[in-house]
Amino acid sequence: MTQIDAPAMAAAPAAASQAAATAWPILLSMSFCHLLNDMMQALVPAIYPILKENFHLDFTEIGIITLTYMMAACLFQPAVGLYTDLRPKPYSLVFGMGFTLAGLVSLSLAGTYAWLLVSVALIGCGSAIFHPEASRVARMASGGRFGLAQSVFQVGGNVGSAVGPLMAAFIILPWGQKSVALFAGAALLAALILAQIGHWYAARQAERAARPAKARPELGLSRNTVVAAIAVLVSLSFAKGFYVSSITSYFQFYAIERFHVSVREAQMMLFAFAAAVAAGTFLGGPLGDRFGRRAVLWFSMLGALPFSLALPYADLRMTLVLVMCVGVVIASTFSVIVVYAQELLPGKSGLVAGVFFGLSFGVSGIGAAVLGRVADLTSIAAVYQICSFLPLIGLLVVFLPDLRSLEKRP
Repeated sequence: MTQIDAPAMAAAPAAASQAAATAWPILLSMSFCHLLNDMMQALVPAIYPILKENFHLDFTEIGIITLTYMMAACLFQPAVGLYTDLRPKPYSLVFGMGFTLAGLVSLSLAGTYAWLLVSVALIGCGSAIFHPEASRVARMASGGRFGLAQSVFQVGGNVGSAVGPLMAAFIILPWGQKSVALFAGAALLAALILAQIGHWYAARQAERAARPAKARPELGLSRNTVVAAIAVLVSLSFAKGFYVSSITSYFQFYAIERFHVSVREAQMMLFAFAAAVAAGTFLGGPLGDRFGRRAVLWFSMLGALPFSLALPYADLRMTLVLVMCVGVVIASTFSVIVVYAQELLPGKSGLVAGVFFGLSFGVSGIGAAVLGRVADLTSIAAVYQICSFLPLIGLLVVFLPDLRSLEKRP
């Protein structure tokens, strides 16, 4: 063997090992289950026009439905993440999907407002169990490409959120509230896939337990700096979640009231926004890996500002363009925020995922309730005039440490 061939032969196994490091079948399966999970969750706001008519609800009562669902998801997620950081539960994902299934069947049969609230709370509990552990599995399958893995996982959820309004438009709208039960089949399919992923997860945990733990690199940040950075990330999540909640909960009513479109046309506009959010989410993680997470956060928050400011004053065609632009740009924050926080708090990926997924749900629920009251007291158009300034919170990114430069220090 020549001296030229030897390095090439040595490099080949290393390259093969690197390529095999990302467990793509697991990552894509998790993304698909996230799609099914969030599609089922997205049915709740997508059928608000149906529920509003069936139960004679006002906007405040609709906001309370969202608040109930979101708070059920919000309050449990950090607890689930912390618990599973200490005691990983490979099959908890299947258990969580059972809550979602029960909630869907209950929602299809609900005959009173209180029953509706119980049903959406069950769906919220399923989400609380799913997201922290699913995010951990995505990180385990990443092969070190954490931003990419989080984006692939998260984009499944965003596609599901986009598909939900379509399912409502073409299945639930013609067939009524009882047809929600048909989506129990999606919950069963997800549970079967998650059971197989649970086998992989359990085997991976056994392998890790048999290996000596690797020392984690220190970033050299003080406790106060880490706390301040987490506070900034929480603020960014608040702004993003509040704005997205204004679209998912009330944009259908805004389009119907202002532009006199049909319910189905309004749901299609909501689908367009959700599809744009999915595209933005997918781009965020890889861009964060490539250019640094801080740079992506600068762009994704302040870059959405011109579009959000113009939205309340646009005509129908331009409204659709602007809402999609906002969706693409602002959605790139979430996967970047989660990975950034996991890097600030190494070894606590479940807790971080639980906190930020939970925060996303909690802020969305509070936002829906507050904005519903604003809409009742003023107008639905005022909601978007108020929310148009939320991306300005992106200025807080200036206080985030540049982790990329810290990692490169000798």
